[in-house]
Amino acid sequence: MDNLTRKKRSWNMSRIYSKNTMPEKKARSILHKIGYRFSLHRKDLPGKPDIALPKYHTVIFIHGCFWHRHKGCRDTTTPKSNTTFWKKKFSYNVGRDIRHRKNLKKLGWKIIIIWECELSNEEKLKNKIKRLLIQD
Repeated sequence: MDNLTRKKRSWNMSRIYSKNTMPEKKARSILHKIGYRFSLHRKDLPGKPDIALPKYHTVIFIHGCFWHRHKGCRDTTTPKSNTTFWKKKFSYNVGRDIRHRKNLKKLGWKIIIIWECELSNEEKLKNKIKRLLIQD
């Protein structure tokens, strides 16, 4: 196999984006439609939340089901090759998410997690966001 073919076939994690992904853009669009204003990727908060709503002292993380291990979701698969690496990677991701949530709660922030698979039902997601933002 020549280098060009190998390059095309190899899966490159450097192509995985952490900001301004399509799921983030869709969630932001939904928030705008229902009238919420927000800031993005607040570096002064633990975990640099995807969305921050300071008025509601709430942050929103848009989690990919694969990377953040959405329990019970069909998209939460584990690759068949190099499973030791993937299990370690997923374990680290989940642990990091837990640490960020704990630190945000200590600072008094409310946390909403939007899973990538939830973005397919816009009405249901709108209701979830509204419900969680008005809760005390």
